[in-house]
Amino acid sequence: MKAGGVLFRRVRGFRIVDLGAMVVFLALALTVYAFKTSAGSERSNIADIEDKIRDEQRDVRLLRAEVVRLESPDRLEAQARTYDRLAPISARQEVTPAGLAQVAHPIAPDAPLAATNAAEKPAGAPAPAGAAR
Repeated sequence: MKAGGVLFRRVRGFRIVDLGAMVVFLALALTVYAFKTSAGSERSNIADIEDKIRDEQRDVRLLRAEVVRLESPDRLEAQARTYDRLAPISARQEVTPAGLAQVAHPIAPDAPLAATNAAEKPAGAPAPAGAAR
């Protein structure tokens, strides 16, 4: 048999070349359909991720604005005025470098407790057992 004879031979009314072309065409069509479906799902995934990125960027902007609001000097000053203990430090309360040794002397663990207790007790009351005299 000749090579040309195989190509033009008919099977059930169709030439073998026509059947081969149809198989290739169907394979290409199914491949394109599969790629388009895959690309569509990837596109939706990308859109979801972009939405999440936009949401996170919005949250970051909101948090930065909140930090700016919380660190605002006017707000901090107003809040310090609401609490008496948070008043600005006066010049009398500042310590010079030479005076740091007096301020930073080591304190026994129960000495602050004894000092506060001694201030609360009447003058004639005995000092606690562990207090320094």
